[in-house]
Amino acid sequence: MNKKKLRKLTMASVLAALTCVLTMLIQIPTPTKGYVNLGDCMVNVSAWLLGPAYGAAAAGFGSAAADILSGYVIYALATLIIKALMAVLCFAVYSTLAKKFSSFPSRIVAAVVSELIMLAGYFVFDIILYGSIATAVAGMTSSVFQGIMGAASSVMLYEAVIKRIPVKNF
Repeated sequence: MNKKKLRKLTMASVLAALTCVLTMLIQIPTPTKGYVNLGDCMVNVSAWLLGPAYGAAAAGFGSAAADILSGYVIYALATLIIKALMAVLCFAVYSTLAKKFSSFPSRIVAAVVSELIMLAGYFVFDIILYGSIATAVAGMTSSVFQGIMGAASSVMLYEAVIKRIPVKNF
């Protein structure tokens, strides 16, 4: 393994751990037996820092680990897939838009698209899990709040702090 791949793997591991910790650190319970958290902040940041493959791995595995450790094992596989897909699309949208627009609006749009994937993913999973569209719709309120928190916190963290840190070889 070359030095650059080892650095990306190390950074992905650190970001997966941070994703897990931020998901578990503040959990605001919702009426649908889920919780709102800060994990999506790191999902988007992982995508922007690492690109689609390593970013998806950090986002997916970190978020799934939080589900397992928090007792939401039934959601772990869905979370792995949804959060990985969020990171891939967040990176793709940002990369496309950043060629024409500045960083800030490009990150906002990418983060919003990422969170829309989260909303759609959990909506579909809840329909499958509960066998009820009504139950899935009821869960959307907390998911919308989760999405707003994730998009806003990730853009603010990246723009205010992370992009000012000199990072070489990434």
